[in-house]
Formats: sequence, structure tokens, C-alpha cells
Amino acid sequence: MVNMKLLIGLTVLGFLSLTYCCEDPAQGAINLAQNGAATQSSDVHPILGTASKAIDRNNQTNYHIGSCTHTKLEDNPWWKLDLLKSYRITQVIITNREDCCKERLQGAEIRVGDSPNVRDNPICATIMDVSSGARIPLCCKGMEGRYVGVFIPAPSSIVTLCEVEVYGQKIEPGPRVCW
Repeated sequence: MVNMKLLIGLTVLGFLSLTYCCEDPAQGAINLAQNGAATQSSDVHPILGTASKAIDRNNQTNYHIGSCTHTKLEDNPWWKLDLLKSYRITQVIITNREDCCKERLQGAEIRVGDSPNVRDNPICATIMDVSSGARIPLCCKGMEGRYVGVFIPAPSSIVTLCEVEVYGQKIEPGPRVCW
């Protein structure tokens, strides 16, 4: 009985470490976001804050420099990346704004799936702590999908992202079965 409790405890701890403890991507890993197309629920400004600012390879954390997204104040805002085909997503790294307002991402859901509607995709992770720095690594444990979204399920909210990196692998087609 004691050994079973120990095994269950280690299994739970292992799951938690996979969920919340991401290592940096392997050297040479390709950021899949760089070739995708980004959209968001609204634009606060026609040039500053557009969705594509989160995949411009610029990690600046000051919105006024021009490298961060910014939706209007609205209910349930979202940002979405279309990877153009499905991948097995292992990690998403969010770079949060630091010149102000970093608390805006508190409670944001990272969703991965094949639905173009961000809310319809399963949750990979929820941002629970924005106080530990601008870089927020989140593990998705191989979730499959074409779309990666950041969704804030709250009224009167704003999505602001300074960079989004997505790492994973191609989904290789399985063997064809002929009957």
C-alpha cells in the first residue's frame, strides 16, 4: 500500500513538473510562430499593437517601442496564431509587457487545437504568475493543433503580448491501412 501511494505521488509530481516546469527549447529548435499568421479580436491602433507584432522576432517589452500587440478593452479578448498546418506543440513561450500592465495576462488561457475559434480549442496552460519576469514558458505536452491562441475569459480585459514563440514537431502521417 505504501509503495502504491509513493508511485501515485511520484506520478502526480512528474505530471506537475511537465505542466509548469519547462526548460528552454533545444538548441537549434525552430520557432514555428515565425511562419504563421496572427490575428486578434481587435486593434487598439491601426499600426501600433497589431497581432503580427507578437511574431516579429523582437522581444522588446515596452509597448511604445512598437513590438507588442494590444487589443481594445473588451469582454473575452483573444490573440490567435495560425501555423498553417497542424503540429504537435511542446512549448509556448510568451513575452509579457514590462513597461506597465503585466497583470493583464494573469489568468490568460493558452489554447491549442484545430478550430479557428480560439475558445473551442483545449487549454494547454493558464498563466498563473506574471510576477517572475517577462518570459513565461508554458508546456503543452505534445498537444496537436494548427492554432495557438491566448484567450482571456473575463469582461473588460486587454490582451497585450510582446512576443509569442511556439515549439513543436511536424505531425508525421501514419502508415496507410488498406482493406
